[in-house]
Amino acid sequence: MTVQTLTERPSRSTLFDGLTRYIPIGATVALLAALYLGGVANYPNFDNPQVVAKLFIDNAPLLVIAVGMTFVILSGGIDLSVGSVMAFSTMACAWLTVEAGIGAPLALVLVLAFGTAWGLLIGAVIHYFDVQPFIATLVGLFLFRGLTLQISDTDVSMREVEFFQWGMTHVDFGEIRDGGFWLPYLSFVAFAVVVIAFVVLHYTRFGRGVYAVGGSESSALLMGLPVARTKIGVYAVSGFCAALAGVLAAFATKSANPLANVGAELDAIAAVVIGGTLLTGGAGFVLGTVAGVMVWGMLNTLIAFQGNLSSWWARIVMGVLLLAFILLQRVLARSGEKRRT
Repeated sequence: MTVQTLTERPSRSTLFDGLTRYIPIGATVALLAALYLGGVANYPNFDNPQVVAKLFIDNAPLLVIAVGMTFVILSGGIDLSVGSVMAFSTMACAWLTVEAGIGAPLALVLVLAFGTAWGLLIGAVIHYFDVQPFIATLVGLFLFRGLTLQISDTDVSMREVEFFQWGMTHVDFGEIRDGGFWLPYLSFVAFAVVVIAFVVLHYTRFGRGVYAVGGSESSALLMGLPVARTKIGVYAVSGFCAALAGVLAAFATKSANPLANVGAELDAIAAVVIGGTLLTGGAGFVLGTVAGVMVWGMLNTLIAFQGNLSSWWARIVMGVLLLAFILLQRVLARSGEKRRT
């Protein structure tokens, strides 16, 4: 009897720990559902399918950089440069196509390659020189914002470049008047990024390495995992996603604003944390990040429907939610430590 009781305890604790991992993402999904149902109850036409579709239109760039940020935070790092890299990428697209006369497809390839190269560089600096990710990526935040303003301190239009009409070309899903909705191609690009990230994180060696490094870098080294390759790789993913988000912004607005996306890195971090990813790394889900981005989008949509509130209220509420989810993570972590001791 005693032997059975002792052997049962670890399995029960392990089962409880496994279920605990899903509490934050469950809370996020419940919050998202509550926001949507509250909107349906208070505002006419809020249940129109296009309202939900618009979340994936307006927030496609944020969703892409948040997916890249998920990789970084899962590994135990942080990337403060993504908002500036995104703005620089949009401006680079405009300058290369409008001023330099380079074909738009080639310009896009160059921009994406540059974002990836930046990620590789900063990842190498963080790993090989043992620089704190906060400090290393803060360099990128200032550097690329400054470079963006050096290219142009005013808006640059890309409306004359036919290629940039592609992103907002849309696919209709039924008749709008009969409850249908539409989505542009740039939303499908964001969906593809989410699907690829999900597969990579959950079904590849690299993805398992990201979770392992975030859980314990020393343990990952003892297990013989390629820690250096993994740490550098996550920043390359983040840099690529930031550049791609800039390209999507170019498709959406057909212009480049040097002051655009200020604070986008903080929006991405908030979405990732509210989506259930631990700030300390090692636990989280890319689908949770999608839910976190949708919470941000739903808050802005509710404010737009209300009509008499400042858009800053979305940031105020997001700040409160971020604090609540961080506290929830700490409570769950401490309860897990108590059970193990």
